[in-house]
This record gives sequence, C-alpha cells and structure tokens, in this order.
Amino acid sequence: MSRAVYLLSPTPKDGTIALPMIDFSTTATAIDFSQNDTLIFTSKQAVVTADTIDKRWKTYPSIAIGSATKKQIEDLGGKVIYHPKSFYGEALSADIASFFRDKKLLYLRPKEVSFDSKAFLEKAGVTLQEQVIYETSCISYTTKEKPSKNAIIIFTSPSTIHCFLKNFKWDESYTAVVIGKATKVHLPKNADYVVADTPLIVSCIEKANSIKNFYFK
Repeated sequence: MSRAVYLLSPTPKDGTIALPMIDFSTTATAIDFSQNDTLIFTSKQAVVTADTIDKRWKTYPSIAIGSATKKQIEDLGGKVIYHPKSFYGEALSADIASFFRDKKLLYLRPKEVSFDSKAFLEKAGVTLQEQVIYETSCISYTTKEKPSKNAIIIFTSPSTIHCFLKNFKWDESYTAVVIGKATKVHLPKNADYVVADTPLIVSCIEKANSIKNFYFK
C-alpha cells in the first residue's frame, strides 16, 4: 500500500491530495515604474498580481527567479532577459549584482520574503527599489483534515510550512518533500525530508512518487 501524497500549493495536481495552505490578496492599486527600467519577479503570483494592477509591466524586461515564474511572465506577454535556474538567497543576489549593476531594478514582491535581497544588493552597489503588491494569509483547517499517518507532504515555500504548522502538529511518520534549500530550513527539527531535484512542483511530485512505496514507520 503506497503512502498518500499531499500537495500544499494553491494549484491542485493529478496524483496528489490537494491541501492548499495559502490565500493571496492584492495590497497595491498602482505600480510606480518611474524610477526603474528592469523588473524582478520571484513567484508566479507576483506576475499574476502585477498583471491585474497595471499591464504596463510587460513593456519592461524582467528577471525571473524560477522556471514557473519565467513561464508565467512569458505566458502573459512579458520578456525575460535573465533566468537563473538554481540560485537561492545570497548566491542569487550576488549573481544579479554581477550582471545588473547598471540597471535600475524594481522588485515586485509579497509582503513577507525569506531573504532580504534589497539589503544584500545595496551592499553590492546595486540600486533596487521594492514595491509590495500582495500578501499571503494562512487557510485554516480542522484537526479532522490533518494528513494521514505516513503521509508525504510537498512544501513549495517557507509559507506553506508556516501555515501547515499553524494548523497541524508535525507527525514523526511524515516525510516532507521540499522545493529547495530556502524552504528546507523552515521544517521542524528532526523532520524527515528530501529535496526536489529541481525547484519545480513537478519535480517535487516526481520525488514524492519515487519514495511513496517505501519508508513506512
């Protein structure tokens, strides 16, 4: 008997049990492009939100963090000029500082972020403006909706971990599949986990499927 696989991202996927943890709400009514010539997006949701606020965003070249973000930008008609595939935190910021020191960057971001890119880039001499355009909130669940014993739980961001633990106590029989290193560090101490081979939800699902017939506790 295989283990149940729960996906905590907002979009359900075949072969998993949907348990979305996050709601999104727009916090801006306009975007100020006046001081900038290049945009930074770090999530699909930021792109979608920008498009609902001001469609002029797509006239500016964009730096896309993550394959899903790149695809969302292109699907909505934007232009991606740089797409690091596997950088996080300081490594990512150092890369941007190296390639885009002469650009005036605008980071369209959520209210909460896992790494202070603005402070790091400014130390490297890069001008970065930020505008918060959306925020996240946790969806509430009852204890009856807690994942079953031996479940494999896919976490796609630090926020999904935070919201999961706000709803449920971690069970030692669980195995976490995390989308990347920035997410891994937010897991409970001593949690069993594996990291997806690439920072994509499809890769998380592939990793979950590769272990779901094993490691019962």
